Amino acid sequence: MTATINKALYDEQGYIIVPNLIPPESFEALKEACEHAIAKTRTGSWPHRRTVGRQFPPFDDSNPDSWGVQHLMHPDLEEPAFAEWYTSDALINVAKELLQCNEDELQMELCNLLINPLEHDFALRWHRDDVRENATAEEEVIALGLWTHGVQWNAALFEDSCLYLVPKTHKLPRTKLQRAQSMTQAPPANPLDMPGAIRVTLQPGESVFYNNNILHCGAYNSKQRRATLHGCMGDTRGGSTRAKNVLQHGLLWMTEDRFRDRLNERGKKMLQALIDMKEGVKGDLGYSQVN
Repeated sequence: MTATINKALYDEQGYIIVPNLIPPESFEALKEACEHAIAKTRTGSWPHRRTVGRQFPPFDDSNPDSWGVQHLMHPDLEEPAFAEWYTSDALINVAKELLQCNEDELQMELCNLLINPLEHDFALRWHRDDVRENATAEEEVIALGLWTHGVQWNAALFEDSCLYLVPKTHKLPRTKLQRAQSMTQAPPANPLDMPGAIRVTLQPGESVFYNNNILHCGAYNSKQRRATLHGCMGDTRGGSTRAKNVLQHGLLWMTEDRFRDRLNERGKKMLQALIDMKEGVKGDLGYSQVN
């Protein structure tokens, strides 16, 4: 079944919720793959994780508790369901519609998993993924104008109310009041204190697609089970504009033949677009944010 996408609403608000993106025949397989990945992460056999206490890359091992699993398509994780879904018709069709591009312009990027920590509640501060908190209004306008060649999503396998965002801020600089609540490294005590903020609640099988330079934050309840597929896809017409935000996650493994050889033909073409972008930038790009 092909999802109906309201592209005009996405452009206006900066996000859109898509139901039933994970078909029933894939849902249980993805849930089982997520359970395996989470178990490996929590027992320490999978080292690529988002660490409680670290909001952004680079992540480290300073805390044994985790709020995310990185690199779901990595061959060493041995869960092919993730790459199969990432390259599925359902997901590809939504990305093409929102990016208004052809399939041969799609660029493979990130496929990760957001989970609940076990021992600590955890929160992310208000931020835009690739614009620093101390950017001036003029710098924000320039950065937001460039950020039209990628889309990010959260696809929930269980009910998920962790994401907060401010609609329309993917196109607008922060107001004075919004800047006052997004200039520090500290997460908010109450995300809804941010002017214009809403809480996004997803039911199992629902996905929110959003421009990841929209003003947003997250709040993770250690007692609420979470397994939400978190990924992004790009459009080669953007050139290197997304390079830092994507490559900061450490994607050298994606250049290896053993990863490429496991992909279908669609996936191989998308992967080559990522490799071309990687090879087109020089030097250390650094990180989009600081912890």
